[in-house]
Amino acid sequence: MSHSQTFENPTGGDGLRRGLMQPALHDDLMARILDSGNLQRAWKRVKANRGAPGIDGMTVEDFPEFAHTHWPKIRQALLDGSYTPQPVRRVMIPKPGGGERMLGIPTVTDRVIQQAIAQVLGPIFDPDFSDSSFGFRPGRSAHGALRQVQQFIGEGYRIAVDLDLAKFFDNVQHDVLMARVGRKVRDKRLLSLIGRYLRAGVLVGEQFEATEKGTPQGGPLSPLLANILLDDLDKELEHRGHRFVRYADDLLILVKGPRAGQRVRTSVTRFLTQRLKLKVNESKSRVVKINHCEFLGFTFRGTKLRWSDRAFEDFRHQLRRLTGRSWGVSMDYRLRKLAQYVQGWMGYFGISDYYRPIPELDQWLRRRIRMCYWKQWRKVRTKVRNLLALGTGKRQAILTAMSSKGYWHLSRTLATQTGMTNDWLKRQGLISVRDLWMKAHGYA
Repeated sequence: MSHSQTFENPTGGDGLRRGLMQPALHDDLMARILDSGNLQRAWKRVKANRGAPGIDGMTVEDFPEFAHTHWPKIRQALLDGSYTPQPVRRVMIPKPGGGERMLGIPTVTDRVIQQAIAQVLGPIFDPDFSDSSFGFRPGRSAHGALRQVQQFIGEGYRIAVDLDLAKFFDNVQHDVLMARVGRKVRDKRLLSLIGRYLRAGVLVGEQFEATEKGTPQGGPLSPLLANILLDDLDKELEHRGHRFVRYADDLLILVKGPRAGQRVRTSVTRFLTQRLKLKVNESKSRVVKINHCEFLGFTFRGTKLRWSDRAFEDFRHQLRRLTGRSWGVSMDYRLRKLAQYVQGWMGYFGISDYYRPIPELDQWLRRRIRMCYWKQWRKVRTKVRNLLALGTGKRQAILTAMSSKGYWHLSRTLATQTGMTNDWLKRQGLISVRDLWMKAHGYA
């Protein structure tokens, strides 16, 4: 079935163009949301992101057939305001620093609808967002936020007001949020639909829980709604002339002295609790020198960036898991999964200016992979044959293959290193952390 068969176009071929020409206060947005082109883009995004099924068990792969049969009815319900979103499915995922984060997984149908809404509302709200807001915005990223912090540090702002919003996504007050959405949206059907998404509830096991507050993480609409709410904070900080950076609910304000930092902490906490009805975690919020602050997985040494100790420890833990000799997978699969993980991690943390541990990390990885090969070869005869084929001397190959010492010890012998050379490991697909770091810094 083609995409054009999945969603019909209720506005005609140029409906989206006409919608984009509407004035700043938008009275009729549902037609633009339900435009076939917008829905196709929403479906492609949801499909690309894949994701787990919601409470109905429907997978991304199942959706086209379902939509072919049921979409006309869903579309009509959206148009007449009678559509009821399904509750989200509660999922707990571990946080890198310990603890768990609650996610709410909507059904695939609701993910498509939410994505379609976000694609229409994003261009309405985003142009007025602060230049110091970097989370979940087109053309902006965590790296941009970190670079702005570096710029402020270079200007002499070296005291950080680190405010922690306690379970932000769980504590959003619906009336406060909807009042801010309503500043630019006049379409009552859309406002009502967003309200129903906020109140859709959560299924925890077999138990339904109402959602009287909060906007569950996991849906495509939640990041935009968070930015809409917190834009009031951004505007207030701009009005006061503060240097700050915000990435979703991670906020860092930079000042020049500790006393100024304490005043800012007190006044901004008051604004958050009284104006936006949010909770500030007093035990985790602090005023510290920037060198003692962690932000988006990084710390700062002057204007230099360094991945946090916690992030690096988690990195090593995952590398150890992926190179564990008891993992019963082929070496091709192991090296492919290892490469995917290392490339992803370095794609984010590779901007760190800290180089010192990288060569040692590469050596450690090569030794662990040699250990995995050594165990996989298992029999003495296989080990000797493979080492000889790789150019190891016969005597060294036999002595090493017959040794009763452990895999880790033997992975650093003359025989294994002259056979499984660095170049050979690279040809097998072992990725180099150093090469990725050098590339990230423009040396390759």
